[in-house]
Amino acid sequence: MPVVQQGAINTTALIVPDLYVQVVPPQNLVLNGVPTNIVGIVGTASWGPVGQPVIVATMADYATGFGPIVARQHDLGTPLAIAVQQGAQDFRCVRVTDGTDTAAVGGPPGTTVTFTAIHTGSLGNRIVVTLQPGSKPATWQLLVALPGARPELYDNIAGTGASFWANLATAVNTGQGPQRGPSRLISANAGGATVTPTGFSIALGDAVPGTDGHAGIGATQLLGQDGTTRTGLYALRGQGCGIAMVADATDPASWSAQVAFALQEGVYMVLTGPPGDTIQNAITTMHAAGIDSYAVKTMFGDWLWWSDQTNNTIRLVSPQGFVVGRLANLSPEQSSLNKPLYGVLGSQNFGAPGSGQNTSYSAADLSALLRAGIDVVCNPQPAGSFWGVRGGRNSSSNATINGDNYTRLTNYIAATLAAGMGLYVGQVINANMLRQVRATLLSFLQNMLNQGMLGSVTGALPFGVVCDASNNPASRTGLGYVQADIQVQYQAINEIFLINLEGGQTVSVSTQTLPSGQPA
Repeated sequence: MPVVQQGAINTTALIVPDLYVQVVPPQNLVLNGVPTNIVGIVGTASWGPVGQPVIVATMADYATGFGPIVARQHDLGTPLAIAVQQGAQDFRCVRVTDGTDTAAVGGPPGTTVTFTAIHTGSLGNRIVVTLQPGSKPATWQLLVALPGARPELYDNIAGTGASFWANLATAVNTGQGPQRGPSRLISANAGGATVTPTGFSIALGDAVPGTDGHAGIGATQLLGQDGTTRTGLYALRGQGCGIAMVADATDPASWSAQVAFALQEGVYMVLTGPPGDTIQNAITTMHAAGIDSYAVKTMFGDWLWWSDQTNNTIRLVSPQGFVVGRLANLSPEQSSLNKPLYGVLGSQNFGAPGSGQNTSYSAADLSALLRAGIDVVCNPQPAGSFWGVRGGRNSSSNATINGDNYTRLTNYIAATLAAGMGLYVGQVINANMLRQVRATLLSFLQNMLNQGMLGSVTGALPFGVVCDASNNPASRTGLGYVQADIQVQYQAINEIFLINLEGGQTVSVSTQTLPSGQPA
């Protein structure tokens, strides 16, 4: 009684009398949408791997992986902390350096033993390595500690002279079993030491201090390399980011590369102008850089005042962190327009906290910026006196595709289809397969409609799918082609709300009486 998968045997050529059971997979395949809330951030840090995407969910995760927030330009932690305030909670973080970064190194006095921080960066200078008597007689234990990280203890290291130092290095570099793996903070080198061990406590960085390599950061380092080994922005390839930003990348020379990356990866990139920019200069820069694409959102260089609790100071920061955090906390059919931002204390245009200045943008200012494809964070908003994104626009000059919702919803649908519809490749082309393709697509779109992600003013079905003989003639399917044509009508965003009010003593009000049972 063979049990086989459908298609594994030729059912028209069976000879042996028997019961054959074919396992048939479900005929109605379904698509589950891809996440749209993953935020990619590229910047500098005082710890952590360089050029590698790291998953971060909370500020505690960030502190463990990259160290504390540093009050400087291009800092990786600053926009992440701001985005967390907006509700974002799924990040892919990439650290960049200018190539001058060094790892902290230290060693016990009078020996050739060296301990080296596992990552480059100034945070490694705070690692303390302590050797003290072990739990068992005639043994030693090594304690490796870094503020904010879990201490690492290597106990019961035995031996004398050269054998001890070799055993210590092995314990640190390879671990002492499943419960005490290799160190995540340091590596050890015995260096041929033969001296008798004595207790010590040293801070790394005494021999060679760890440095961050941030002073020479520019567009080249932030964008990185796109090859076999990817760094910088290109390290975010294939990470599933729905939104991304390069921290404080105000150099317009990097913008066209960010546009190309956004189009290739289906990511909504958020750009920013330099702090203290003027409207005319921002418009001129946009035109000179040739930025006219739905794939990016360019924020005006009116930077924002924000309270940095880690460093106990109020800082002027890029609007990028606020915008990516707000977008990540919105469903893709939504716009950032008129949605509150949290943690903004003021802006360069509006005024610093406590300055007494209170300057808002005029309608002419906003019109000039939005027409140039530049959005801005400001106060007030149409709904009241709070900080928010004023346009909800991307940087396209095409009015039919220049909303946040167009970029994010298009990227979402395209990424979901790319992730799920590949199951049909390799299947036999026939009428049943075409029906299954159409059913899968209609099911996904119907789910979006049921969740309010799609809709229409008239109530008509806002999508259609064609995948049958009409668009798959034998001349095409004979060559192995299958085509599905999908049309999806997005919901528009209410950007201009017009109310006509006619009032006065001479106004004649007409009323309409509706038929019985008809809703008003």
